[in-house]
Amino acid sequence: MERASLDRIDQSILAELTRNARISHAELSAKVLLSRNAVRQRIDRMERQGYIQGYTVVTGAPGQGPVSAFLMVYRKDRVRGSDVISLLQSIPEVVLCDVVSGDFDLLVRVEARSLERIQEIWEQIAAAPGVTDTVTAMTLSNYVRRGTAVQPT
Repeated sequence: MERASLDRIDQSILAELTRNARISHAELSAKVLLSRNAVRQRIDRMERQGYIQGYTVVTGAPGQGPVSAFLMVYRKDRVRGSDVISLLQSIPEVVLCDVVSGDFDLLVRVEARSLERIQEIWEQIAAAPGVTDTVTAMTLSNYVRRGTAVQPT
């Protein structure tokens, strides 16, 4: 789908959702001076166009975030390794996958409910055709965590 530019109202909706992703359509509509239905339609459109990508539920005891790790993935064929990317896209706990320069090919961030689930995901990725090696770094603490709201260009 073609990605149209965002107007002032779309930018306001994204700003409000970034501040409070749980805001109701009614409250959001009052803030941006549109009907609830118009706000819902704009949110639906921004989701289809990729400006809003995914929703996350974090389970566990209050104050405890998910367990996370970075996996550096080495592929057999850096150019034709789309099968590995397809696998990563199918794993819901994969929250980031970037193609990077340097020794390894992909930098993958995984956020899961447990260390056991991180290991299951690692085993799945390591066993994938096209993957030659992986290096894993577990996240020990988070000091900065920002939202991933898309900034209009």
